[in-house]
Amino acid sequence: MSIFALVLIGVLFYLHFSHQEALNRKISATVKRDSAQFRIAYFDIDSLQTHYEYFKDAFNQMKARENAMNTELNSLTNSYKRKIREWQEKGTNMTQSEGEAAQREYTQMQERYQNRKLELQQGLEKQQMDLMSDIRKKVEDYLKEYNKQKGYAFIFSYEPGVMLYYKDPVFDITSDLIAGLNEKYKGKKKD
Repeated sequence: MSIFALVLIGVLFYLHFSHQEALNRKISATVKRDSAQFRIAYFDIDSLQTHYEYFKDAFNQMKARENAMNTELNSLTNSYKRKIREWQEKGTNMTQSEGEAAQREYTQMQERYQNRKLELQQGLEKQQMDLMSDIRKKVEDYLKEYNKQKGYAFIFSYEPGVMLYYKDPVFDITSDLIAGLNEKYKGKKKD
């Protein structure tokens, strides 16, 4: 009986380990196949900002809007300074009621200036956010089309200072991305 039990245990061990070995081979083959399909790529944000024509045009629009905002605020400041100089010239010739009126007007000028400055800054920030969202969407849409042929599992953006310790230039698709985006942008500019 003990010999029979020993043989049975031997058969069970054999079946268990031979099945486990087959399962390990199957898993190993699957991992090798999947890792061959797991491809990654990256693009350099700085290069994209430097060479993507839409980004450069959008940046120039933002600079123009910022300059217009500063010009308007400087104009307001100069007009308020002229008004203050007028009051200072009158100085002691002002009546008490004129002085109080000048003080109220001065307070209102400061409030108008602060409100206008805040309004202009918020408009500029909103435009910047909308622009960055638009650029991001254009890049994402292009990468979706681009990746249909390339088959990458992940496409990362690289920015200096971000925790990435090594990047292999073989996986750099920046030039493809810039060329494709610029081609699309030139096509839309002509339309």
